[in-house]
Amino acid sequence: MKTVTMRVDDSIYDMIKLAAKGQKRNLSNFIEFATMQYLTSSQFVENNEMQEILDDKELVKNLMNGLDDLKNGDYKIV
Repeated sequence: MKTVTMRVDDSIYDMIKLAAKGQKRNLSNFIEFATMQYLTSSQFVENNEMQEILDDKELVKNLMNGLDDLKNGDYKIV
């Protein structure tokens, strides 16, 4: 186990504390749980899933066009 020290704004701390209480977890356990939930659901895809994405040339083209639009500021948030 490692000890991690971090600074958060008071309002963020209050939200984390409230969420931990709602899940009946202590603060450090909730932060670990929430981090794992985020990392496993948002950041990683299986190799076969990534290959499917990369094999979809139209999708890749659209994603690249969207990235170019973002870099050029050619977008509108609605």
